[in-house]
Amino acid sequence: MPTEAGGNRNNIFGSSSAASGSSTMAPVSTSRVMAQADKPENFKGLDFKRWQQKMLFYLTMLGVVNFLKEDAPTVPEEETDFNVRAAYDGWHQGDFLCKNYILNGLGDSLYSIFAGAKTSKALWEALDKKYHVEDVGTKKFVVAKFSDYMMVDSRSVVEQAEELQIIIHDVHAEGMALPDQFVVASMIEKLPLC
Repeated sequence: MPTEAGGNRNNIFGSSSAASGSSTMAPVSTSRVMAQADKPENFKGLDFKRWQQKMLFYLTMLGVVNFLKEDAPTVPEEETDFNVRAAYDGWHQGDFLCKNYILNGLGDSLYSIFAGAKTSKALWEALDKKYHVEDVGTKKFVVAKFSDYMMVDSRSVVEQAEELQIIIHDVHAEGMALPDQFVVASMIEKLPLC
């Protein structure tokens, strides 16, 4: 941004003084910029598997994904060793961050429902239990959509073939493999009668 002679110029990296010829650059954390850029959209209850994979990548990038599998350490109240106490507190701090990264990846209505989870692991398991079951319904929906799809004369065959390919892709995305010969025979069967 141009300034008058002798004025100051600010940018996203810090400030530079034109009068003195010196510049000050604030370091930008690469991992912080990447983490902000790759944060998944908020989960609102649909496409859980996709959101879950994106969130796993995001948590991995932030270095807190291990808290999804670890149980909270226990330290006896009478423990006086500073290093043991510091490790215990460090684990809880990391778990707090992980849990809140996940909560901040939820839509407002879901945030309220899951905010009471004690640990990241408990939160992740609760989300998985609720929405993984709903994904089974998605499999049934995709299979029914494929089975019921019929082409009609009133629309372009190419357009309808593309729609059917998308449905077949959804079937594959749900982990159900269809042999190529079956797919071709199904597409021919679904062609409109001449």
